Amino acid sequence: MAELLDLHPAPADLERLVREGMARQPRQLPAWLLYDAEGSRLFEAIGQQPEYGLTRQETALLRKEAAELARSLAEGITPSPVLVEFGAGNLSKVGPLLEALQPAAYVALDISLDQLGPACSALQKRHPSIPVLGICCDYADLDQLPPHPLLEGRPRLGFYPGSSLGNFDPPQAMALLSRFARLLGPSSRLLIGIDQPKAQERLEAAYDDAAGVSAAFAFNLLQRLNRDLGGDFDPAAFTYRARWEAAASRVAMALVSRYTQTVTLTGRRWTFTAGEPLITEYSVKYTPEAFQGLAAASGWRAIRRWCDGADDLSLHLLAQAESGALPSASETKDPIQHHADPDPMRSAP
Repeated sequence: MAELLDLHPAPADLERLVREGMARQPRQLPAWLLYDAEGSRLFEAIGQQPEYGLTRQETALLRKEAAELARSLAEGITPSPVLVEFGAGNLSKVGPLLEALQPAAYVALDISLDQLGPACSALQKRHPSIPVLGICCDYADLDQLPPHPLLEGRPRLGFYPGSSLGNFDPPQAMALLSRFARLLGPSSRLLIGIDQPKAQERLEAAYDDAAGVSAAFAFNLLQRLNRDLGGDFDPAAFTYRARWEAAASRVAMALVSRYTQTVTLTGRRWTFTAGEPLITEYSVKYTPEAFQGLAAASGWRAIRRWCDGADDLSLHLLAQAESGALPSASETKDPIQHHADPDPMRSAP
């Protein structure tokens, strides 16, 4: 049976984070607030929309390259490692990698307890020989993995699919990658999915689909704020917008106030002017060169890159730079260039 640990942020921490976000300009709340039970359901539905190809393309790439990914990820690593997935969601992408890698254990980190528990139980049934541990937490604010017998004396390999790194601006992304290095430990490796810049119309359609699922995902945030933090948001007073910001190489998703209004949240009153956005999330897009620069500035060394047929997205294999290990011949099969500049704007269309 899969085990589950609950390290979810305390209510007081949640109120503090929301107040800090509401005081920012523009206002922006932590993206993980989107992922209550209904938000998680809507996010999975977004991945099924015809305009949003990232989930399908990355899943297909993982299935196609599973054996090579597993071999490159674990080559030279002893004893048998633990695979740690950050932002695991419904655990839909890790199956092929588990089959090929056969790790000593699998650890899933995610903020949604409602989703994580059932997903871990279902995965454990599909892979009975691999112990499964779910940890409900904000992985972007985790200082160390909790003590657990499954983690003792085992090297750790990281898995971060879905281009979720794009939800963080470049300085935050660098801090997150550095945090992953600390959580995984010395000489670890990380397999990470990165979405790449493409035509503006494609990107905006992907985050504002015709069926309105992306909009419903954003509006569900207001429902959660009303329910959990004493808010009195009127969803009809806002409109949803997804806009490509080329200078920052990102899609900005926001709920925009239709008129000047005052809302109550966490016991305080906040005024929105007409046209003022509440940023629900960003999605930064990196060229391979820009991401490799970001990784290098965060203490990681790029080893290999796999991409889909259209070169819309990439899977990057990274190793901790301080490990000093040279890539093997097989790891340099698909050589890549290293760039010191971590700024995605330099490579934006």
